[in-house]
Amino acid sequence: MSKTIVFKCGGSVIRELSDEFFQNVKELVEEGWKIAVVHGGGPEITNMLKKLKIETEFVNGQRKTTKPVLEIAEMVLSGSINKFFVSELARHGLSAVGVSGKDGGLLLADYINEKEYGQVGCIKKVNARIVEALMEKGFIPVIAPLSMTENCETLNVNADMAASAVAGALHADKLMFVTDVKGIMKDGSMLSSVTPEEIERLIAGGVISGGMIPKVNSAVAALTDAVDEVMIVSGKGSFLAKDTFAGTKIIKEKEAVS
Repeated sequence: MSKTIVFKCGGSVIRELSDEFFQNVKELVEEGWKIAVVHGGGPEITNMLKKLKIETEFVNGQRKTTKPVLEIAEMVLSGSINKFFVSELARHGLSAVGVSGKDGGLLLADYINEKEYGQVGCIKKVNARIVEALMEKGFIPVIAPLSMTENCETLNVNADMAASAVAGALHADKLMFVTDVKGIMKDGSMLSSVTPEEIERLIAGGVISGGMIPKVNSAVAALTDAVDEVMIVSGKGSFLAKDTFAGTKIIKEKEAVS
């Protein structure tokens, strides 16, 4: 019986993914794993908005997605980034198809708060049939985090939440957040697993700091009733060794030792 992995690749790491990363993905496919990818693209959207001199404002730390901003976000997410990822997979001998959450009604969403955040949505329903169909035929779906409302309006959605929703709908065995670090480090050693409560203590104690904080917070937020664990792995090297995944698991709670 085949198993499924959903990879979430942040926009800051996509163009820095190593040959070892893609080789690992190829090894998993050859071992019978089904793979899906959800990607972000914030930095490139920001750069394009600056080039086109489109003004943006931030509300509570989140970019307000006006209609002009949404047009650029869709162009970058469904266009340059998505097709770059598909091309990189092809370059490493893997067959992939780029889609967005709009295709096949994959992600149904509703406005979070149109007045405050504009065209930003929260996912209400996942129709994973298009993803399942592609995986059944041996393709890797590469998903841009866009969605539609019931009235067919386009909304931008958080890539972390999109990855979690897709993983839940696919009953995926693993959800992996691909970053530029190997995992959570403490005293020079990588932690094999942590709970959200332990992460709070590590942040308070300064063990997790700087750019690592939003990474782990995003992974914690991806935990749902349908997603029991999220793993942080590196996209800049190998995350697979002798059928073992190298990284830090973020789990809901530690199992009691009897």
